[in-house]
Amino acid sequence: QVQVVESGGGLVQAGGSLRLSCAVSGSFFSIYTMAWHRQGPGKQRELVASITKSGNTMLADSMKGRFAISRDNAKNTVYLQMNSLNPEDTAIYYCNAKAPTGIEYWGKGTLVTVSS
Repeated sequence: QVQVVESGGGLVQAGGSLRLSCAVSGSFFSIYTMAWHRQGPGKQRELVASITKSGNTMLADSMKGRFAISRDNAKNTVYLQMNSLNPEDTAIYYCNAKAPTGIEYWGKGTLVTVSS
């Protein structure tokens, strides 16, 4: 069973930065499309960013210029660098691994709280 484990969340002041990490078990990380989603209080889960196996990235419009996604295949890890955080970024951030077969694996999430 593939395990997906997020880390790096916490409390940060508005304007601050955090880097989230997501470690994936197994031997097939390099072929997964990886993504970060988030769910804020009272909101639906939304896609934040994704990165394909070849390194092509996508960022949601509200994150462009502030967030960046990257991956290190040697470490089976994907990162989300978050800068210029604001209280609206407060959410549980989830990591998702999607195999070419369409099977998806989710982590349990890491909480990010941005204080004003």
